[in-house]
Amino acid sequence: MKLTAILCSAAMALAATVEAAVAAQPTASDKPTHWRMATEYPANTMPGEGLAEFAKEVKTRTAGTLDIVASYDGSAGIPAPEIPLAVRDGRLEAGDAYGGALAELNPIFSLSSLPFVTNEVKDAQRLADLARPLYVEAFEQLGQHLLYVTPWPASGLWSAKPIASADVLRTLSIRTYDATSAKVMQTVGARAEALSFAEVPARLGNGSINAVLSSGDGAAGQKLLKWLPYFTTIEYAMPLSFATVNEKAYAALSPKQRRAVDQAAEITEFRQWLRLQHRAAQNRQHLQDLHIAVDEPSAPLRASLQIAAQQAIVEWERVAGPEATAMLEQFRHRTTP
Repeated sequence: MKLTAILCSAAMALAATVEAAVAAQPTASDKPTHWRMATEYPANTMPGEGLAEFAKEVKTRTAGTLDIVASYDGSAGIPAPEIPLAVRDGRLEAGDAYGGALAELNPIFSLSSLPFVTNEVKDAQRLADLARPLYVEAFEQLGQHLLYVTPWPASGLWSAKPIASADVLRTLSIRTYDATSAKVMQTVGARAEALSFAEVPARLGNGSINAVLSSGDGAAGQKLLKWLPYFTTIEYAMPLSFATVNEKAYAALSPKQRRAVDQAAEITEFRQWLRLQHRAAQNRQHLQDLHIAVDEPSAPLRASLQIAAQQAIVEWERVAGPEATAMLEQFRHRTTP
């Protein structure tokens, strides 16, 4: 980690400690409250670690008057695409869901999973910052308050055999994580469908898929290695997951509790971006320790995917509308050498 990042991290940690000490003084208006908060992913993935950190910060900053009951790995029985609906309808007070799976609710949610738009942490964070007002507005329309975003390491292709060339893609049945990535893989000749991660083990087990688009972060990768011993680092996207709370549940808190929640969300998101800086290297080492072959894509393979990606992005811009398209163009203009 660079010295500036270390100093920034230390300053934030000190400020968080001071803020938490001040916040952890309940008043008569701070009623004991419990929030159920779920994620589809295991506890040691980026979203799982973010949820645990947020819950801990909230408990500290509210002196235990707000307790978040976390559930991981799909144990709540609600797949990622349905989590915002469950939060909206009150089946959960809060939840964390992968953005690409929410495109049918609003295409802006799949912005971060557009192919080959970002491949560096700083660019992924800048895109997230530019799009935040659109994310906030979209979740408000769903009756939710955006708490924080969690970035994922770059997505790659897990497969049962090496992907030495673009020709191999045409022999694969690939699980993708949203409609856009399914279209990209179909364009290059693969059979592809968007599936919730919770569905993946069963589909690998029955042989209906033999490849998976995923970062394989944390224990998510361990669910794949039984069937898929190869990982190709195509760096498809660095997508986001979104943590939200039901607006009525949020509004029911005292002003002091709401401030504590917002502070907890802010420090959680800050730490998630810091965590991401080293996550790819940690995951790669973990895969190698598990004897997973980690391969770089060939130039022709990368070129085939990027050509297919251009078509998919044009389609996303058509459905996302002018405001989202202008924001993406603003991002591209600043990142173009």
